[in-house]
Amino acid sequence: MAWILLGLAGLIEIVMALALKHTDGWTRPGPTALGIGAALASIFLLSAALRHLPVGTAYAVWTGIGAIGVTLAGIAFLGESAAPTRLLLIALIFLGIGGLKLLPT
Repeated sequence: MAWILLGLAGLIEIVMALALKHTDGWTRPGPTALGIGAALASIFLLSAALRHLPVGTAYAVWTGIGAIGVTLAGIAFLGESAAPTRLLLIALIFLGIGGLKLLPT
């Protein structure tokens, strides 16, 4: 269950980052409220996962999910670079998350 909570926290972190991209320096109330709400929800779920997972592992996975998700969303929807080297480095983050999941907690 802790891993599920952590995965959800990471997915919500993606929502947070994408919402903050559209706040225009916190001048647009809708995206700002979504970003703040998503941040609070993500941190709440992360803290719940930390009851059963080591903090270093959980934090690395949480930020990794966010980094991968935001990068892929940026490529798919915001016209950001899909350079092969960038994709390779994102794949390495993905492999690191998978490796952390395989380790005993």
